[in-house]
Amino acid sequence: MSNLHIIARSPLRRSSRRQVLFFSTVVVLTGFATWVMADILWRGGLTQIEAVLLTLFVPMFGMVALGFTQAVFGFLTLLRQQDPFSIARTLPEQPPKPDELPATAIALPIYNEDVGRVYEGLRTIYLDLARSGCLGRFDFFILSDSTDPNKWIEEEVAWLDLCKQLKGFGRIFYRKRSAPLNRKSGNISDFLRRWGRKYRYMVVLDADSLMEATTLTRLVQMMEVNPQAGIIQTVPAPIQSRTFFARLMQFAGTLYGPVFQAGLNYWQAGSGNFWGHNAIIRVAPFMDHCALPPLHSERVRFMSHDYVEAALMRRANFEVWLAYELGGSYENLPPTLVDHTRRDRRWCRGNLQHSWLLTAQGLHPINRLHLLLGILSYLASPLWLIFLLLGTVQCRLYWAASAPPRFDADVGISSFLDIGGGKLALLLFLVTIGLLTLPKMLAVGWTLLRRERRRSFGGTLPIIASFAIEHLLSAIVAPILMLFNTRWVIEILLGRDVAWNPQRRDASGGADWGGIIIAHAAQTIIGVVWALVAWHINPAFFWWISPITFGLIGSIPLSALLSYTGVGDTLKRLGLFRTPMEIAPNAVIAHLEKNLEAAERRHLAPPDWLAPHNGVMQAVLDPYINAAHVSLLRQKRHQPHAVTDYLHQLQDRLVQKGPADLKRREQMALLMNSDAITSLHHRIWHDPEAHLAPWWKLAMRHYNTLTDRPQTALYR
Repeated sequence: MSNLHIIARSPLRRSSRRQVLFFSTVVVLTGFATWVMADILWRGGLTQIEAVLLTLFVPMFGMVALGFTQAVFGFLTLLRQQDPFSIARTLPEQPPKPDELPATAIALPIYNEDVGRVYEGLRTIYLDLARSGCLGRFDFFILSDSTDPNKWIEEEVAWLDLCKQLKGFGRIFYRKRSAPLNRKSGNISDFLRRWGRKYRYMVVLDADSLMEATTLTRLVQMMEVNPQAGIIQTVPAPIQSRTFFARLMQFAGTLYGPVFQAGLNYWQAGSGNFWGHNAIIRVAPFMDHCALPPLHSERVRFMSHDYVEAALMRRANFEVWLAYELGGSYENLPPTLVDHTRRDRRWCRGNLQHSWLLTAQGLHPINRLHLLLGILSYLASPLWLIFLLLGTVQCRLYWAASAPPRFDADVGISSFLDIGGGKLALLLFLVTIGLLTLPKMLAVGWTLLRRERRRSFGGTLPIIASFAIEHLLSAIVAPILMLFNTRWVIEILLGRDVAWNPQRRDASGGADWGGIIIAHAAQTIIGVVWALVAWHINPAFFWWISPITFGLIGSIPLSALLSYTGVGDTLKRLGLFRTPMEIAPNAVIAHLEKNLEAAERRHLAPPDWLAPHNGVMQAVLDPYINAAHVSLLRQKRHQPHAVTDYLHQLQDRLVQKGPADLKRREQMALLMNSDAITSLHHRIWHDPEAHLAPWWKLAMRHYNTLTDRPQTALYR
């Protein structure tokens, strides 16, 4: 038996040595830096403010040391070119025969998403599996929780079109839940209760996910040869970014990602994490052990369910792996800084909820650490802000004192290094900046050392220039994100609800100046006031704090600049921020982009007066769509009289006053009832014109003029 298979069967025992080495390095770095910081602060006695500053310094520097150590160990792992703890290395050399693969479900939960992007991505995956010969072992499930009537009908019509074009009936399924309970986790749970026992594995995708057929089959193979693996998470590579902000994120994720991912796998091994999508799950243990518990209230559920599910899977003695070497997994990024922070707000709420599980029984220590790091990733922002504000107050007290203490006295460490406290503080600052910068430099160095990878990014000069710009802009954006995250943490701790809105995935309309000004106005004011206070304290302190204040003052124009696709396209033409998937796109990405362009050319937008209620119009007027919609609804045999009367009242209002008279939830109630939607179709076409609202008369005339329309949707 090969060493790979021996390691694959018992990796967790041997990984403990790596974890001891890794976390010992983090502790040593943090401990030494804390000693230096304490030496700087206690000159002349440790005040209460200084004691708080020292306390805050420990977790903040600990996060910096953790990131630095992870990058260093990841860099060393990549240099070895052989990681014995890589789950991808357990793959057999021979590709699988299609009949050897077990039945696998591909689940695609959606919620008011861009229907064209969702279905073209699914089409691309489907066709790639067909070309590989393994299509027969995979079934696709589109799991809709959409609450927009237009999106719902568009999803159904697109599903019909897709199944007809691909002959996918019986292999591509569409299901719409009556109520989106518990969001995405509830959507997946409902799917598993109904169909989970039919499949050994399940691949979960996001609305913007794309995966190659080779990757899907290899994931199934890895599950087969590693029977203790419960979840294998791929690393989705960002693609199709056009705005300046998204291209920055895409370049950073692609260039720096391998180093950090290898380092992450170094210390977590088989106790990894689940990111909620682009991963394969062993269905039976997931159903048996990963049901999410309620929080302090039955009505409150985990928003970041994936971390919890990974911890529960590990508690059941199944392993969770990160297949960081696999490739062939892709996703899209938020197009603007404001969109990025909106997504972060939801993630912040979900991560803070994990505090309820830190002391839960039976969780593996590494999974507890995952939960803790997720919490600290957002708490670090308010901690940093408090640290900076207290530092400002401390500087004000220092320069306001009639006889300032001798800060440059050679005491403690300074006496050994023969430098004063000011130089020691500067040295600690430079070391911290170095620990933040060196991981990126290691990733750049590893790329430059490998000729093929260097060429895939466009060459040495474009890599170095792009790295320099990205690093500078990330430093400027850091205080902006600090204030955003601090705001989210405060609002969540105060009990303010966080809406689960669909993510905007493109910025074709350009910068939203109104939204940008509203989002960054408070940050600009804070930056101006802080800069004025710093200048009043001392001009030297003003320049010391300027990297923070200048970023906040310029947040509005900077956010607008980062939102433009024109800037991103120009940088791409100049050869900056290009990634391997752009320079030499593989067949799957090329097919997706070609399909999206073709779908855009076929797209026919409804007129403005019809657009708000296009879905209701199609479901009621068009006989084909009406019949298809009714066939997808669950028949309810018995219905209370009160519900029947209520639906009759809604029908009368819809017919006599038009869809604008109904709220969205009322339109959804009608669309959910097969008898109601069938009756509406009959009434609209058979009632006298005098009984119809003017909107319906106009809609019918418009419908009748489209004699050359396709058999399915009027508008897409």
